[in-house]
Amino acid sequence: MTTSPFPPSPLPPAPFPAGAGAGLPLPPPASAAPSPAATPAATPTAPPSADLGPLPANLEAIVRLANERNFSDVHLGVGEEPRYRGRGEMLRTGWPVTDQATFNGWMREMLSPAEVDNFLRDKEYDGSHAFPFVRVRINLMDSLRGPAMVLRLIPQKIATLEDLNLPEVLKEICGRPKGMILVTGPTGSGKSTTLAAMIDWINSNMSRHILTIEDPTEFVHESRQSLIRHREVGQHTKVFHNALRAALREDPDVILIGEIRDQETVATAIEASQTGHLVFGTLHTNSAVKTVERVLGMYPPTEQDSVRRAVSETLLAVVAQGLLKTTDGKRCAYHDILINTDACKDYIQRGELDEIEEIMNRSAFDGMQTANQALLKLVQDGRVEAEDALAQSLKPNELAQALRGRT
Repeated sequence: MTTSPFPPSPLPPAPFPAGAGAGLPLPPPASAAPSPAATPAATPTAPPSADLGPLPANLEAIVRLANERNFSDVHLGVGEEPRYRGRGEMLRTGWPVTDQATFNGWMREMLSPAEVDNFLRDKEYDGSHAFPFVRVRINLMDSLRGPAMVLRLIPQKIATLEDLNLPEVLKEICGRPKGMILVTGPTGSGKSTTLAAMIDWINSNMSRHILTIEDPTEFVHESRQSLIRHREVGQHTKVFHNALRAALREDPDVILIGEIRDQETVATAIEASQTGHLVFGTLHTNSAVKTVERVLGMYPPTEQDSVRRAVSETLLAVVAQGLLKTTDGKRCAYHDILINTDACKDYIQRGELDEIEEIMNRSAFDGMQTANQALLKLVQDGRVEAEDALAQSLKPNELAQALRGRT
């Protein structure tokens, strides 16, 4: 029997009091001169006059507060003040610096002794945990000050394509019987949320067998019109690639493979697409064309001809996504969408990827759009400031010229 190496947590057992506020400690009275230490509280990165109250009694209460305030992440680490991420900003809490015993207690709320041992051995850990009110994706790391964790909150209710105001073309590509759909973007851009909405649409409107293989499992779907089975690497399969290969023999119609990390994953995804499956995957790229470049770049020059042909035949679409602040203080998504039409297939086979963006610029009738077109519309609709749109654009000069001509 494995014994946990950690001493009992010194945290008191009392539950977190209901109705506590959210934000930073109250600033000093107006008559008092602010001290240098108080200066950060006045910065615009956090609510200047809110109060989180005392440190909650346990990790569940810390996460509950994040869920109630619609914060996306919880950041906890030894030797650090706990922080939240809300609407893209890192928010201070004003709580005491975390000590080792407190951190150990938080870990024990989510991890088994064996999982803690794995973290101590490997210095890293990825997993997930379901609290009664929200699911979290867990990342543990070792750092200079000591161990730390980041918890990404995953809503229990899956947003629909309509909830997210996503382009109609996504429904059309989700209805295809086979092919590869890539949803891409940087970390924290909402890829998982968009992907979950697409799977939810299939689940609600089509009779399919959907198989997900993730590390870790994020959104959990209930079978409705479709049958859905979730497999998490480490819990339901030992090796990701073994599960992906086995998936081809498990009678799926749709396979969600999570993140595409290497050539072997791409090869299996292509094979699954070629054998009559609809395959969803994600990549950390920030545009549709760069996604195709990244996939092709996983192969050596000697294999480029064959892989370009395979990708051109199996790729259905690339949906590259980003998030930016809106004028009402929230955030919204913008999309760079490539639909693999016959013209795009020809350019992929020839390796002339620069031409594809020109096709995207003029092919709205096929459901395509560039990121700049999406950003321009958000500015014209008054949803975002021009400065924020330009800061997100990969081609700001082009966007600036469009803004001068149309705003």
